[in-house]
Amino acid sequence: MTGDLVRRAQRAAARSLRSAIAGIALAALAGCTPQAALLASVIPDGTVSVLLSHLESMEQGNLKRVAELESRKDWDGLARFADENLAKDTHNADWWFVAGYAHSQAGRHARAIQCYGEVVRLVPDDMLSWSQLAQAYRDARQPLRAVHTLNQAHLVRKGTPLTYFMLGESYSDLDRYLPAAAAYREAVQLRTAFPRAWFGLGRAYSRLNRSADFERALASLHRLDPGLAKELAEMRPAPR
Repeated sequence: MTGDLVRRAQRAAARSLRSAIAGIALAALAGCTPQAALLASVIPDGTVSVLLSHLESMEQGNLKRVAELESRKDWDGLARFADENLAKDTHNADWWFVAGYAHSQAGRHARAIQCYGEVVRLVPDDMLSWSQLAQAYRDARQPLRAVHTLNQAHLVRKGTPLTYFMLGESYSDLDRYLPAAAAYREAVQLRTAFPRAWFGLGRAYSRLNRSADFERALASLHRLDPGLAKELAEMRPAPR
């Protein structure tokens, strides 16, 4: 039973990250630049590609090849393609990001950590890559390293809704709900329409038995995502 609970929690964490990053990907595709139009053309209708939305400067042919490999979920092929290009230019942060994404999707978390580590070394103000690095640590069951990673990111640049959300998730992994609540609050202050962050905030208040704060978080979430609010309502703390 314990193993099932852990696996369910891991799947929920992965869904949380995908939901959170989807907003960033949509924002990247909302521009009117030629690159935005190209990205929109290679991403299938009705989907949001975290990977492709991050590759703003990639050459068109390479971008289409990445899109093809991602659409097939050919993570080994995508990793090889990234390695071929890194052999030509080991300082290209985009290809390190592609490699990290491919290895992460394939479940090779240690290698994903190495690749995302190269991205943040080369481009330290790339906050999405800091978040991906933190998630790779979480996937590798190293939530404390994820916390340290995100706190380091916040020393480099002002945090984003996603980095604070990820910090809240990482503290929650450690059952440290007081700092988790503080991180989630930062996330929703920066982006009010952030259902997963409101859910995390409500969950943290539930664990802390702060009923009034829980109800406020639940009300905010209900306006954004009634289905997710229903799930949170099941965590309502018992009356004292």
